[in-house]
Amino acid sequence: MTGFLFDLSFFLACPFWLLMVFAPRWRRTVRIAGSPLTVLPILAVYLTMALPVFPQLWAAVSSPSLDGFRELMVLANGAGAIWAQVIAWDLLLGQWMFLEARRLGLHPLLMGPLLVLTIVLSPIGLLIFLAIRAVLTTRASRAGSDGADLPRSSATHGSG
Repeated sequence: MTGFLFDLSFFLACPFWLLMVFAPRWRRTVRIAGSPLTVLPILAVYLTMALPVFPQLWAAVSSPSLDGFRELMVLANGAGAIWAQVIAWDLLLGQWMFLEARRLGLHPLLMGPLLVLTIVLSPIGLLIFLAIRAVLTTRASRAGSDGADLPRSSATHGSG
């Protein structure tokens, strides 16, 4: 059962990632990405796996140590719960990046691969996105606009 739940946590996130990567200009994608409720099914999986190992989970997070975390990760439900947590947080991060990219007017052909990178290696995807965002924000503030004159794509205006 734990193996199924482990896989399910990712499969529950997939539709949202697919929308952001392959249908970024669809207005429903924007509405869906704007909702934090997308992670609720994944968090249900998290709870299903976390509750049976809650004493070990609590020990690992209330007094963090490498050994305590290793002990939690040896348990199938412990590793599965942490995996579901990572999937949920990565999805929320991806949704923020998607919405922020639209606000900044970043082209979907740039953001698609960056979101895919974020799915598999979220810290690297986030760092690259933050660097791009910083360049655009700095460029806009140097122009004296404080972001008001950032480039806007047609996706930003809701067409498509």
